[in-house]
Amino acid sequence: MMANSELTLSPECIAGRYHDAAITRPGGHAAGRITFSIHTDMAELEAEWRVFDDCSLNSLHQSFDWCASWVKTHGSELLIVRGAAGKEPLFLLPFEIERGRLFRTARLIGSEHSNLNTGLFDGRDGAFCAECVLALASGIGRQLRQFADVLVLERTPRIWRGAPHPLAALAGIEHPNASFQLPLLGTIDRTLTQLNAKRRRKKMRISERRLAEIGGYDYVIAREKPEAHALLETFFKQKAARFEAIGLPDAFRQAETRAFFHALIDSGADEPDRLLELNAIRLKGEHAGRISAIAGLSRKGDHVICQFGSIDEEIAAGASPGELLFYRIIERLCREGVALFDFGIGDQAYKRSWCTIETRLRDIFLPITLRGRAAAAVFRAVARAKRWIKANEKFYAFIQRKRRLRQMSAASADEP
Repeated sequence: MMANSELTLSPECIAGRYHDAAITRPGGHAAGRITFSIHTDMAELEAEWRVFDDCSLNSLHQSFDWCASWVKTHGSELLIVRGAAGKEPLFLLPFEIERGRLFRTARLIGSEHSNLNTGLFDGRDGAFCAECVLALASGIGRQLRQFADVLVLERTPRIWRGAPHPLAALAGIEHPNASFQLPLLGTIDRTLTQLNAKRRRKKMRISERRLAEIGGYDYVIAREKPEAHALLETFFKQKAARFEAIGLPDAFRQAETRAFFHALIDSGADEPDRLLELNAIRLKGEHAGRISAIAGLSRKGDHVICQFGSIDEEIAAGASPGELLFYRIIERLCREGVALFDFGIGDQAYKRSWCTIETRLRDIFLPITLRGRAAAAVFRAVARAKRWIKANEKFYAFIQRKRRLRQMSAASADEP
């Protein structure tokens, strides 16, 4: 069923089939003609969607439960494109429509808080052929014209887990930020051989000694939902204090964003996978119960992404509790058979100190109407400007200072 009443579908869309181009799948197997269907109800695609979820090459950010949590808390206007060859589903691309004053944008669901976007592709035959993807892009563009002006696929990898990603066949520009990963090699000792193991262990011992001086700590994994919700609220407070201290807007300040992360906790993903697992360093002794560091993790198979992290800036910050927490997390995940720990998007010193893999990401802007051509040009210009600013350390520092001054001025104006 086409559930979203805000989308007016033509009779052809309601029929849901669009013949585009003959393609050949990798290995030379004829796939026949690609057909497209457009949907506004996630539920009618759930069975197929969850089959796509099982493919390790598809990001958990496009998984059914992740997208359902986002839609539930944001009231998104959905447009899900399904592609098939005969009766065989080939891909799902779940978009939400953003309506601006000048143009309409189709963007992958929840892109604002995604570390990695892949869409959902059938990975059984390996990488999609370039001809297939170009045909898909052409066909999708023709069918989406009545709903959107520009198609935005942000933070997509060219290579993911050693294989070319299907979307790499489309033209794109480099995203301003890369993401960073650490392969896990079965034990913490073997994993640390990729890094400066001696220095890493020394930092861990110093952290433990400093925390012991104020009573010690417990490494906590929130297994029960009430504890996880409480830790999430503590994270929001710690992160808000951090953003305020450095003069940046709080990325988690909006009520729907906070509701989304709470919804992830409540999602019933099968163990060991979890959409959001809260890990923490909890102090003992004179500060018993105080949360010194928090990390929010998402797990899909043998891949774990750190979605966010924070520390208590007031107590024991000099003990580097965040570094200690990552050490304990990675140590545990090695025992649990995880193969890749992903620190997520954003170039920060602590990520580089832990990681041996830097994954460059791309943004793809596909115009699908005449107005969309102008929109795509604007998106590309903004992305290039952001990349240039971040590459220019002096100018980036200047921008950060200006942002801090504006925030301080706004805070002063709000005071009675």
